[in-house]
Amino acid sequence: MTIEEKKPYTVFGYGSLIFKPPPHVIRQVPGFLKGYVRRFAQKSHDHRGTPENPGRVVTLVHKADWDVFSGSDAFPDEDVVWGIAYTIDPQYESEVRDYLDYREKDGYTIEEIDVWGIEDGREVVVAANCFTYVGLPENPSFIGSEPIDQLAERIWQSVGPSGRNKDYLYELSAAVRKLAPESHDSHLYALETRCRRLDAEHGDAHQN
Repeated sequence: MTIEEKKPYTVFGYGSLIFKPPPHVIRQVPGFLKGYVRRFAQKSHDHRGTPENPGRVVTLVHKADWDVFSGSDAFPDEDVVWGIAYTIDPQYESEVRDYLDYREKDGYTIEEIDVWGIEDGREVVVAANCFTYVGLPENPSFIGSEPIDQLAERIWQSVGPSGRNKDYLYELSAAVRKLAPESHDSHLYALETRCRRLDAEHGDAHQN
């Protein structure tokens, strides 16, 4: 099979990939997944925290599974996750796969999904058979549901090699708002509100 005949490698970003895209992108389209939630349910030992003080980063969880793990979700009616589908230049597919495998090494595995969008008021598939990295519940870094105020405190005070955990949250929130007129994430925005309240109470300093 030649490069021209091969199906393009497309990856869906729903976390840091939204505001820090992969290299060698030839096309990108905003869209959403159905039947999932985006939650700060994954420990970050290597990017936004340390092994001794892990931060929290997002993962995808099937809505039905999350309902089991969370007990009572504060945002029960949302089951779509907005992000970006990136199509990679076929010449660099192997390089980008290796790059993403390393970047998402802390407990993430690959799933294949369809990405939806809204065109002329209708929901349509904008990227079929798209790959995405998911921290499944059985991976050792999955922490599940935490009380939202406790989670916000953890995010606010955590720092790792890639920077402050709260900056990850703030950049992600800002990026999701810009994806499309319909893009939204109540859980994300509620955490942002709580962390900014901590900024106001304690000052926007670099935490240790």
